[in-house]
Amino acid sequence: MTCAPILLFVYNRPAHTSQVVQSLQLNQLASESPLFVYSDAARTDEDVQAVEETRQLIREITGFASVTLIERDENWGLARNIIDGVTTQVNHFGQVIVLEDDLVVAPYFLQFMNDALETYRDEPSVGHIQGCDFTQDPSLPDTFLIKWTGSWGWATWDRAWKLFNPDGQALLNELEKQKLTYTFDFNGKYGYTRMLRRQVEGKNNSWAIRWNASLFLHNILSLNVGKSLVQNNGFDGSGTNCGGGGLYASNLHLQPLEVRKLSPIAEDPKARNAYVRYYARTNSFTAKAIRRIQRTLKGDFGA
Repeated sequence: MTCAPILLFVYNRPAHTSQVVQSLQLNQLASESPLFVYSDAARTDEDVQAVEETRQLIREITGFASVTLIERDENWGLARNIIDGVTTQVNHFGQVIVLEDDLVVAPYFLQFMNDALETYRDEPSVGHIQGCDFTQDPSLPDTFLIKWTGSWGWATWDRAWKLFNPDGQALLNELEKQKLTYTFDFNGKYGYTRMLRRQVEGKNNSWAIRWNASLFLHNILSLNVGKSLVQNNGFDGSGTNCGGGGLYASNLHLQPLEVRKLSPIAEDPKARNAYVRYYARTNSFTAKAIRRIQRTLKGDFGA
């Protein structure tokens, strides 16, 4: 097995970047994996120092088969950076593992991702691998197939990335035309369609919602984990799209997670129902109001 390249996207958070790199280095397959680090340029004068500190850190990374740095000369923004980076490397290598700087991975994360990439390489109905579980639902199996793509520690192949459509308006039109928005939103329990509509309106620039919609419309499944190999540490107000609280907290699974080819290759209805329950519990008006009050009392004024 040839290890997939790791793409790491960083900006102005040296402490977070250090954490994700250190967690990757604890993976046995790190020494066999090429690492590509994409460093975006500062968007504002206030970010210059933190961007430079981050770049000083990534210039000293060791412990991988190779380390390639791509330091942007101008600010590209996360969406353009990821779309360009994934397109470039997946077209060259045929497969990629993708991380952002606010993640921490488990010691067997790379083993799982590479095993999954190999196991499902020739399965056209599976286009995405997701290493993070934030539902903490004990009913979920160790691995399952679902028609949804998460963006916190993921992998894909060139055959699937070819389906990515950056045109949010076209994706939105098709979801509405096929009357799929209710299902796309987990039975109306989470506003993924609203997120896509806001991308079209220029109110966010999410690449992830467009990737999610692209695969959803092609009936492509994601292999997800019921035991999390990724933690997102970005909900501390330090990120562009993250703020406030432990709503998406996960407990790292520190043991190997077996990959076996599931049969049939179809969405697991019990897993989908687990996500519906999770979003119904956490995304209701009452739940959001309670969280906001609790955060305000703690002095956390994040989103």
